Amino acid sequence: MKDVPRNPSRTAPVLLLSLSHGCVDLYQGAVAALVPFFVAERAYTYAAASGLVLAASLLSSVAQPLFGALTDRWPLPWLLPVSSLLGGVGIALSGLSGSYALTLALMAVSGLGVAAYHPESARVARLVSRGRHTSMGWFSFGGNLGFAAAPLLVAGVAVGGLRLTPLLVLPALAGSVLCLMVLRAKAAPGTGAPGAGRLAGDDDRRSFVKLSLAVVCRSVTFVGISTFLSLYAQQRTGGGTTAGTAALFTLYLGGAAGTVLGGRLAGRWDRVTVVRWSYLLTVVAVAGLVFVPGPALYVCVALTSAGLYVPFSLQVTLGQDYLPSRVGTAGGVTLGLTVSVGGLAGPLIGAVADATSLRTALTPLIALPALAWLVCRTLPEPAGPRHVPAAPHTRRTPTPAGEV
Repeated sequence: MKDVPRNPSRTAPVLLLSLSHGCVDLYQGAVAALVPFFVAERAYTYAAASGLVLAASLLSSVAQPLFGALTDRWPLPWLLPVSSLLGGVGIALSGLSGSYALTLALMAVSGLGVAAYHPESARVARLVSRGRHTSMGWFSFGGNLGFAAAPLLVAGVAVGGLRLTPLLVLPALAGSVLCLMVLRAKAAPGTGAPGAGRLAGDDDRRSFVKLSLAVVCRSVTFVGISTFLSLYAQQRTGGGTTAGTAALFTLYLGGAAGTVLGGRLAGRWDRVTVVRWSYLLTVVAVAGLVFVPGPALYVCVALTSAGLYVPFSLQVTLGQDYLPSRVGTAGGVTLGLTVSVGGLAGPLIGAVADATSLRTALTPLIALPALAWLVCRTLPEPAGPRHVPAAPHTRRTPTPAGEV
């Protein structure tokens, strides 16, 4: 696997976009990180608490394909700073109202911001990185760091009460500034793959659908675990909120490491092979997370995180290569929609937990990585899409495929 491009005009936009991705994905991680505080301060049931995750996911799930289709038709760079702000404002205001309905609405607003960000950011990331999955790995790595930072930031703020959640808007402001810097850097000479044309190649819709099903399985597993991991770790280790925060931080930080590892493994083996073996590892790791008590739980959390995140950025580039004519849509689905879909299963898991126990509710998640592995067994490794010369005087900046 090649390193991040050394040309500063190409490296700077990738790094800036990675940081902005972290600022946005922090708010996806913040939803699960806020759950224990809503349970403690407002006495929410498991089902009610998981409804917050559903609210953040439902609107996002519906909006992602729409934003993806729009960015395939027209570049919408202004969405990047605006969506970053929207994602942060919803979370920042969620702790101020005692109304459950209003809290749900604010979570939905945050989900809409996240939905708007991902398709366009995936398009821009592919543009400035020339499609290298190494650079796309760094872009995904930034988002994973945002997830990892979420429980620490939320714990530091919400320990003083949910009334302090407006402080959580600060990363959104930083993310918006970073997005503006990305757009300025992208407009500079030498950053847009000059002379490159549009993408060529046939869409492999069947493989893309199979890949999307696998990512949905991954999403339900990840969101189900992350929503209740903090509470579950407290039960299994006998610790307090610190034990729960540590488990969630391990899950998210391991994801950041797994994303980088996935790119390196794909440099030695093909992406589909790496994805398959990752899901097999995840089956064992999730079983350990559910059934192993005490401090060993954290080892299982780390392995689960690696198994779920090694394929993360690889699935983004696979999706774009399966749909070379619809890169925005592919990015919106693999990077956004299928991540949000996991939240739809949250209330069901919460209802089962209320009726039985958290361990009983989490046990079915063991089967989902196995299903993802079965789906991926028939996936082909796509050839990278090729360039065709751009038509003169075209108004849209083409999205190059680059080297995969």
